[in-house]
Amino acid sequence: MSELSLPLANHLLVALPSLADSSFARSVALICQHDDNGAMGVVVNQLSEFTLGDVFAQMDIATGDERLRAVPVLQGGPVHTERGFVIHDDARGWDSSLAVGEGLFLTTSRDILEAMARGEGPDNVLVTLGCAGWGAGQLEQELAEDSWLTVPADVALLFEAPLEQRWQQAASRIGVDLFHLAGYSGHA
Repeated sequence: MSELSLPLANHLLVALPSLADSSFARSVALICQHDDNGAMGVVVNQLSEFTLGDVFAQMDIATGDERLRAVPVLQGGPVHTERGFVIHDDARGWDSSLAVGEGLFLTTSRDILEAMARGEGPDNVLVTLGCAGWGAGQLEQELAEDSWLTVPADVALLFEAPLEQRWQQAASRIGVDLFHLAGYSGHA
């Protein structure tokens, strides 16, 4: 990492109204990895058209839990849209897991979904299809262009805040009212 940038893993990126990429409008992304090679994260406030039941059916994972099958799956970003990413707070030794921050993990393996289907999964989870990726220096450039706010990750916001409130709530964690910025930049 250059001296001018800090690793942003375990931070939220909050899209500013000026962000030019419409696929990230009003999005909040949890950065899971960030180093000299770029960054990877998942959007945590955009619904996909799928439920966890759809994912289980696609993977031939059975569950009798109707409530679990109805859980919405999020649209995690435009990269690897066929792949599932599970953000959770369970430190058990899941296959293919990455510690994002203190008590926050990203898992991409089947074993966590199977445990969830059996009622033995993490207490708090977000399941996304796809992720977001930035090449070397790309995220730093977008930050310099005032496309994003950076906010320390907040487990309560990730797992408890309603999806439609996460964008504003994330910004308000650092005292920013995005609705006032939206009027200033000319966007409704």
